[in-house]
Amino acid sequence: MSRLTVWDAATKAELVRTEDPTAIAAELQAIGVRFERWPVADLPKGAAPDAVLAAYRDRLDVFLAETKAGTADVIQLTPDHPMKGALRDKFLKEHTHTEDEVRFFHEGAGNFVLHVNGRVYDAHCTTGDLISVPANVTHWFDSGDAPDFTVLRVFTDTSGWTPHYTGSDMAERFPVQVG
Repeated sequence: MSRLTVWDAATKAELVRTEDPTAIAAELQAIGVRFERWPVADLPKGAAPDAVLAAYRDRLDVFLAETKAGTADVIQLTPDHPMKGALRDKFLKEHTHTEDEVRFFHEGAGNFVLHVNGRVYDAHCTTGDLISVPANVTHWFDSGDAPDFTVLRVFTDTSGWTPHYTGSDMAERFPVQVG
C-alpha cells in the first residue's frame, strides 16, 4: 500500500502519515511533485520489458505528450541481481537531477524520499503508483536490501539522470520505512 510520511527535518517530529492516495497526491503537489495511481496491466510476474512498455503504450503516449518528455523504458531489479548493492548505494545518498525523475511502478515498491523546505517526505510507492520528482529537488531512493520491482522510467535525456550529490547526511538521518 502506498504511504507518505512527512517529518520536520530539524526536529524529526512526524507531521503527516497517510495511506490515502488522494491525500498523498495533495501533500506532494504542494511541493511540486506529481503522484498518481494508474491501473496496472494484467501481465505475468516478471514480464519482459517490451511487453510492459506495450501494455502501457496508450497511457504513456498521453503522458509523454503532456509532459513533453521524450521516451520511456523499463528497468527490473530483483533480489538476486548481482549489482543490487551497488545500484542501491548509487541512489541512497541525497542528490538532484537536471531533469524530472519519473517512475511508474508496474510491480514492486520503493521509497522516494525528498528533502524540501525543511521537511522530509518519504513516499513509499507501490504497484500502480506514478511519481514525478521535479528537476533539482533533493532526494534519495531506496528499495531495501532485497529490491524487487519493475518500473517504467520516463525521460527526455538520460544524461539528466546523473545524480548530483549534495554531500548532506540526510539519508542517514532519515532512513526509509521500506514495506
